[in-house]
Amino acid sequence: MLLPSAEVNRIAQLARLHLQPEEVSGLQQDLSAMLALVRQMQAVDTQGVQPMAHPLAMVQRLRTDQVTEQNQRAAYQAVAPQVDEGLYLVPRVVE
Repeated sequence: MLLPSAEVNRIAQLARLHLQPEEVSGLQQDLSAMLALVRQMQAVDTQGVQPMAHPLAMVQRLRTDQVTEQNQRAAYQAVAPQVDEGLYLVPRVVE
């Protein structure tokens, strides 16, 4: 089922997209194909299927938590306009 062009224009408006009239037909076909794919996926029976974060049963390899860089805060803050006790001072933007 092809989406009506008025619906495509409404979706574009919601997405804050300005479509040229010649772009509507291509987008109409693309959106219709996406919605058809979603309908096809919704028709699949997923009862008893466990949700998973990754298709492979893998364990995340973690590195040891250790400091690898020297503290360079003083060097970074040396060029800042205003600093107080290690904190950057910025103008107030909300009253």
